[in-house]
Amino acid sequence: MAAIAERFTRARRRGESLPGFPGTIPDDLDTAYRVQDIAIGRWPDRVVGWKVGYIAVERRDASGDERLLGPIFERNLWNATGSIIPIPIFEGGFGAIEAEFVLRLDADAPADRLHWTPEAAAALPATLFIGIEVASSPLTTINELGPRVVISDFGNNNGLLLGARIPDWAARDEATLLAETFIDGASVGTGGARRLPGGLRAAFAFALSRSARRGRPLRRGELIATGNATGIHDIAIGQRGTVVFQGHGTLECLAVAAMPREDLA
Repeated sequence: MAAIAERFTRARRRGESLPGFPGTIPDDLDTAYRVQDIAIGRWPDRVVGWKVGYIAVERRDASGDERLLGPIFERNLWNATGSIIPIPIFEGGFGAIEAEFVLRLDADAPADRLHWTPEAAAALPATLFIGIEVASSPLTTINELGPRVVISDFGNNNGLLLGARIPDWAARDEATLLAETFIDGASVGTGGARRLPGGLRAAFAFALSRSARRGRPLRRGELIATGNATGIHDIAIGQRGTVVFQGHGTLECLAVAAMPREDLA
């Protein structure tokens, strides 16, 4: 497990791609999370949140998890400024953007609570924002190889662009939270919060439950990117991504090559 974590983190620090999975794919999700935990421990940056990804029914294991988690690090969290934000993509690896509705916890989750329902999650104080997840990995085939591989490499996350706050989210009909994604001006996907199985609250509940069960209960200020609201949209270096959140703002980004990270050496 340590060797897998080392190869992924080394490739990420160097801005390199990987020709294949660096070792034997973990047998189950719990083992994959152990790889991820080792990698987090090796990564010289602070976790500020988590991305949530959906697992197709045919790719689930005995854990029963219908979603997965990956860390979001402080140096790859960008606040929207109204301008086009450069986002790092691994050349020769996988690169995509995802429209996200992002929750910020406004109170610590009880550390001893291991299971959350969507209703209980909605009662925990949180603020909702619009955002874009940068889904990028040194491994081109990461999504094809499945959730155990995705979890092993930071959940296929390489950053989060955080936009405007959506007021009174808990009182809103999630059907009104709509988004559309464009690549180089062409529409590539539409949807919204209702595209997420079970909606925002189900994604929030999973993040709370899985984090607590792996000994990382969520804390005030942490961010939860709840899942792709319009799909997973491939983006190449030099392409421009735009997400329009109906009534709540527009976010724009430009894919650039991930460079060696001297700040993470």
